[in-house]
Amino acid sequence: MLTAFATGFATSISLILAIGAQNAFMLRQGLRREHVFELALLFALSDAVLIAAGIVGFDIATERFPLLPQYLSWLGAAFLVIYGGLRFRAAWTGSGGMVAAGATAPLGTTLAVGAAFTWLNPHVYLDTLGLIGAISTGFQGVQPKVAFAFGAIGASFVFFFSLGYGARFLAPLMGSDRAWRVLDAGIGLTMWALAALLLARPAA
Repeated sequence: MLTAFATGFATSISLILAIGAQNAFMLRQGLRREHVFELALLFALSDAVLIAAGIVGFDIATERFPLLPQYLSWLGAAFLVIYGGLRFRAAWTGSGGMVAAGATAPLGTTLAVGAAFTWLNPHVYLDTLGLIGAISTGFQGVQPKVAFAFGAIGASFVFFFSLGYGARFLAPLMGSDRAWRVLDAGIGLTMWALAALLLARPAA
């Protein structure tokens, strides 16, 4: 049981640690201290649903709908291009760090963007429905699989809440407009690079 839990935790945390759209957005919201709890909870619960689905029904969705990964790639790439463009505009105008000036985004908008980063991101499905689902097949029986699932889901909760609330320790470094311009430009580059990777994937 402990081995299954540790394997699930290690697998999940190693996949999440790769810099991606969710992480960049979570970091930015953590630095701005905007809706951190709600966004971290959204990301973690979304991962929990997808991890459970991957363990219960590995690869069933792609077998039934072989074109689904391609459609998700197109949708995800389009979203990343648009959001990346918004971050480049913020870097150009210097509006990204305006916390005290009443520029806080509504909770609904923040959660909608966060949901898009999760549910329109094919890499999330690859990690949860694919890799985690595949690794879970190495554990036989209900209890080991449940322990593996709790380990994988627990890693998601630990990571997103740590990233969101830990970002505030970087706040002293982000006190200047220039620092926010650099951060927004970096996030924009990350989004466009991820979009290019999605579009470069061969058709299913």
